[in-house]
Formats: sequence, structure tokens, C-alpha cells
Amino acid sequence: MTSFAFSSLGSGSKGNATLVRCHDTLILVDCGFTLKETEKRLARLGVSPEALDAVIVTHEHGDHIKGVGPIVRKYQLPLHITAGTLRNKRKNDIPDARIIHNYTPFSVKSFKVTPVAVPHDASEPAQYIIECQDKRLGILTDLGNVSPHVERHYQACDALILEANHDPAMLASGPYPYSLKQRVGGGWGHLSNQQAARFLQSVNQDKLECLVIAHISQQNNTLSLVQQAFADVLGAIDRVVYACQDEGFGWISV
Repeated sequence: MTSFAFSSLGSGSKGNATLVRCHDTLILVDCGFTLKETEKRLARLGVSPEALDAVIVTHEHGDHIKGVGPIVRKYQLPLHITAGTLRNKRKNDIPDARIIHNYTPFSVKSFKVTPVAVPHDASEPAQYIIECQDKRLGILTDLGNVSPHVERHYQACDALILEANHDPAMLASGPYPYSLKQRVGGGWGHLSNQQAARFLQSVNQDKLECLVIAHISQQNNTLSLVQQAFADVLGAIDRVVYACQDEGFGWISV
């Protein structure tokens, strides 16, 4: 048995951050909140920022990277980041940038981290498979479609954080300007409820203990629509959690 667990500071277009811990290692994936708000949300989960071993970034959009510079500078944390993402930040903003080259797996103490290229409108975006001993967490948000490459990588997870961003009908009739609707619903935007549900059907669920449905839009989706879309594809998954913007979700052990 491992002490593998993960939690969220918040999930959605106003800010994203995920904590993952195993044994003596604690990492933060993304930091889309101000430093003050991040510290507040970490405290709510019983975490001191000094306990972090590293920050890992998925891409340069503000809801994922807003607080990255401040937290790595204040607490002298290494930042794992693709070269494309780093090019979109001030390079002197990051005291210890560790470049992810060609989506090559890397280690952070107890963790093996595998970056996965995804179709999203950012510069060299990555999502991640995080492993510790025999446990495997897949983080998969911020992509406009599920490529065969993505599908191959996210098999046989013990836990999965999966985006179900929008309901297409709500997005089409909602308040966003046309250009933003096209971006969100396009092949380089975000997964709809139906796309996410179809992806889950393609996943080998034999090991999947926990599914977290995340990055749910507050403007273009509802919890009931998400639940309806996933109703027939959850199989024998023991735990299904719906992440929210304000609270994220608490610690989940696998």
C-alpha cells in the first residue's frame, strides 16, 4: 500500500491547482490563484507551502499559471515547465525553471511524472500522468479533443481527473461572444460533457477506483447535465467526485 493522495484548491475558469502527495513528496500542479489566495486554500487542506517539493505547469493560461511565479519565488521551489510555456512567461520570473524536453518523463522525489501532449490553444501544453510505486493518477483537462495519443496514455489509471467543461447547447446559447464560443467548443478548446463521457468509455476501467470530473464551466454547464452525460458510462467506478471552482475537492486516497 502507498500513501498516494490528491486534492484540489479549485477547478474552473477562475483558477486551477491540484496537490498530489505520496510518502515524502508533495507537488502542486498549476497555480491559477493569487499567492494570498493560494496560501489560504493550501491551509484549508492542511498544507504549508514550505512542504511543497515542486510546482508543475500544464500551460500558460492565466487560470493555471497566475500564481506560479509568486509561489516559486517566495518559497524557492523548482518549476517543471515546457519550453513553449516558459517562452510565454518572463524568464527572469522563474528562479529554478526545469525544462520538460519533448514530453520526456521526469522524477520529483517519489514521483514519476509523464507529460502528455494535448490539443489545446497554448504553446506546448502538457497534461500529466503521475505515478508512485503501483499507483497512477491521470490529470486530463484543457484539451479540445481526445487524440489517439492521449487515449493511449490514460489507460490503466487508479484515479483520473477528467475535464467535462461545457454543455454544447448551453455554450451555443450562452453569454460568451461568438469567437470565444468557437474557441471553447473547437478542437483546440475544452472537452464537452459528451466528449468526456465518450473518452471514459474508451478507458480500461479495471483499475479505476476514483473519477474526478473537473473544470466544469459555471456559465456553460450544470452539475445535472454533467451527471446526465455520464450516467451510463461510469461502470463499476467506486467513487465519482465533482470538482468545483470555490472548494475544489478534499484529499482523496487511492
